[in-house]
Amino acid sequence: MDLGITGRVALVAASSKGLGRAVAEELAREGTSLVLCARGEAALRATAEAIATKTGVPVHAVAADVGKSGEAERVAREGIARFGRIDILLTNSGGPPPGSFESLTREAWDSATALVLASVVEFCRVVLPGMKERRWGRILNVTSIAAKQPVDNLMLSNSLRAAVIGFGRTLANEAAPFGVTVNNLLPGFTRTERMVELSEVTAHKEGITAEQALARFTAAVPMGRMGEPREFAALAAFLASERASYITGQSMAVDGGWIRSLL
Repeated sequence: MDLGITGRVALVAASSKGLGRAVAEELAREGTSLVLCARGEAALRATAEAIATKTGVPVHAVAADVGKSGEAERVAREGIARFGRIDILLTNSGGPPPGSFESLTREAWDSATALVLASVVEFCRVVLPGMKERRWGRILNVTSIAAKQPVDNLMLSNSLRAAVIGFGRTLANEAAPFGVTVNNLLPGFTRTERMVELSEVTAHKEGITAEQALARFTAAVPMGRMGEPREFAALAAFLASERASYITGQSMAVDGGWIRSLL
C-alpha cells in the first residue's frame, strides 16, 4: 500500500529506541524525512545513522530532554530550520515512574506533568501553525492503555496519559477544518525497555522474580503474548498517511485485546 507520504517530514520524539524508533523506521521506509530526538545523544546518533544508511532518507538528530521546559520547542524549531516544515508529529516520552498516590511527592507530579503533558502541548504549539497554513498535517500522541483502563501502581501515568487524550481530542476538532488530523495511540504491553522496568518494580514490590512479573503481564493479554514495536509502528504509519485523511479525534489501542471496555 502506498501511504502517500514520500517526501513528507516527520518529527518523532523519544526515537532512539523502543516504540519511537520503530515508528521512525516505518516512516523512513515510506520515504519520509526525519527529525529524531531523545535524551541519550550516543544512542540517538547511532539510530539516526542506522536509519539513514538503511533507507537513504535524510535524518536530523537533536539530543534533548523534552521533560524540560523549552526543549520540545527547540527540537521542533531546529527541525523546521533544517527541512522547512514539519508535516507529521509523533509526540512521545518515557513513562513517569511507578508509584501509589501516597508515595508520590509534589515534585514527582510536577516532573511527570512536564514530561508527559507539557511536552505534547509545546510540540503542538510550534508545528500546528505551519500545518494549518499548508492545510495538511498529522499529529499522533503516544499515550498508554493506562489512560483507558488504569494499571495498578501507575498513578502518574494513569492520570497524565488521560490528560493527553483529552488535549488531543479537543485539538482534533480545532484543527480538522484545516486538513490536520490528531489521533492518540495507546500501546499495550509491548516488548520494550519500559516493560522490563515495570516487571522489575512489580517483582521488587511483590517479592517475585522479574520473569514471573512479566509472565503475569503477558497472561492478562487475550492474545497471550507481548506486542512487538513494529506492530505499533504499522498503525502509526497508517494514521500518518494520506489514506487516513478522514480519521481524527480517535484513541486507538494496540494491546492484543487487553482493554475490556466496549468503546
